[in-house]
Amino acid sequence: MAQPDSSLTADLLFSLSKDLARMRVLLVDRHIGARNSMRIILSTLGVKSIHGAGTAAEVVRQVKANDFDIILTDYHLDDGRDGQQLLEELRQQHLIASSTVFIVITAERGYHNVVSLAELAPDDYLIKPFTADQLQGRLARAIHKKRHFARVLEALDRGAYASALNHCDTLLAQNTPFVFDCLRFKGETLNTLGRYDDAKQIYQRVLDTPTPPAWARMGMAIALRGEEQLEQAELLATDLIEDFPEFLAAYDFVASVREEMGRLPEAQSVLQQAAGISPNNTIRQRLVGDIAVRNQDLDTAEDAYGRVLDRRQGSSLRSIDDYTNLSRAMIDNEHVSEAKKVVEDLRRDWRGSKHGEMAALVMDSLCAHSEGAADRAKEALDKALTLHGELQGDDNPAQLSQKIVVDLAHACLANNETGKAQEIFSKVATENYEDRHLIARIEDVFAKAGMAEAGQSLLDKISREIVDLNNRGVLAARSGDLDTSVKMLIETAQRVPNLQFLVNASKAIFTLIEQRGWVNDYADLGLRFIEQAQAKEPRHPKVISARELYQRVARKYGIDSAPGSARSGAEKTEG
Repeated sequence: MAQPDSSLTADLLFSLSKDLARMRVLLVDRHIGARNSMRIILSTLGVKSIHGAGTAAEVVRQVKANDFDIILTDYHLDDGRDGQQLLEELRQQHLIASSTVFIVITAERGYHNVVSLAELAPDDYLIKPFTADQLQGRLARAIHKKRHFARVLEALDRGAYASALNHCDTLLAQNTPFVFDCLRFKGETLNTLGRYDDAKQIYQRVLDTPTPPAWARMGMAIALRGEEQLEQAELLATDLIEDFPEFLAAYDFVASVREEMGRLPEAQSVLQQAAGISPNNTIRQRLVGDIAVRNQDLDTAEDAYGRVLDRRQGSSLRSIDDYTNLSRAMIDNEHVSEAKKVVEDLRRDWRGSKHGEMAALVMDSLCAHSEGAADRAKEALDKALTLHGELQGDDNPAQLSQKIVVDLAHACLANNETGKAQEIFSKVATENYEDRHLIARIEDVFAKAGMAEAGQSLLDKISREIVDLNNRGVLAARSGDLDTSVKMLIETAQRVPNLQFLVNASKAIFTLIEQRGWVNDYADLGLRFIEQAQAKEPRHPKVISARELYQRVARKYGIDSAPGSARSGAEKTEG
């Protein structure tokens, strides 16, 4: 990371001395003595509002209750986790704003080699021991940089990517002192929007400099993949790994490209290389488990899923899938007694949750089937189907893991409930046809039941129906009859709420509103479709494009376009 610009230091420190008094700081360290020492240092710098946390779970509770301007965390946390993982958890759960300064404190001098390459890198790091002046200097630089990009960060937090690009262009026109950072924001935003050719131009500009940073090569590889130039993307990213072996995001990228190319063993191999370098990354371990299952490498799958479950204990990222992934792999690997213990843990840890109990019953049924206990398998399945029906009738059934629903259908097949299984499979496949992992799981279940041909026939039928529905919607839109097109696309999205149809319907609705005027009922429906699509894949370019259209139309009519506010401030307009 760059060193402080000495020409800015005096002004920054003068400004910081007043600003720190108004800022809220969170100190994270396992040792209360270390936190007390940091309190004293921060107090000498003028900080008045100082909170402390000794565990990652406590951090999550604190950030849910307070808005922090600065988070200072020791690298080594409780339960073997580290500060980098804490940052990833807070960002992924949207628990802190991008404007929050996040600094890691460590005694490991090699730490910067990893953190400077991380996809979600801290704003800075401090090597122990350090002085109050050193801390003050790092805070001054980090706060100055956050403020410089305040509008960009605020727009990105809102998902207003077009606004973020405009703010980047304004800064670049003003000869920003953070040119590379600004270009990185712009390139990543263009890739997110699916504007891959524009992104390539930004990254090429950086790559043409004497010592281009690793992130520019990664961004170029992402753009190439977006243009379906998979071989070139893979080559660029593998070269990046050779030059920067600690750039772990490149391993994940190569694995996903190889998986897309159908080279599953090679995808697993590169993921395991990254997991060997950073074994505590639960997201990557889950990917290792998923792909190992598809490769029938069940020992590796068990190990990876077991690590995820161990690491997620006490984390806000813990999910029911962590238990079912492991128990499913154990059942497939004929380790049924171990699987039953995991199911017991699931039932205990998720006591009171309908989702948790349904998942446990599904696994009970599959375990009993593996043991040849047909009566127990059927009894557990019947209870699981009853709970599934109740959950489908709840106000928010989307929370239910689709992988667990596939397991429910698997249990139906195992208990000769073929019709019910196909009904469940059809619904899951239709609503999640873009999810190749889920589709592969459905294919695998049919294959294990000795019904591979029937499974493929079902998926082919669903594919034809989806193409037909899409074509009808497109033809209606091209006919020029916008009212009929909107009605047809709404009916399609309500009947088949997959990502593509949800996006198509929302875009049609807001195109109509843009032409005719704001109508609350339509706007609420269009926004609900966007939110459903976001729940499936929030960073998909089609989803982001739909959200951009909604925000543009909302601005036109003076409507607050913050998340969930389609109706906010709006008077109903007839149109």
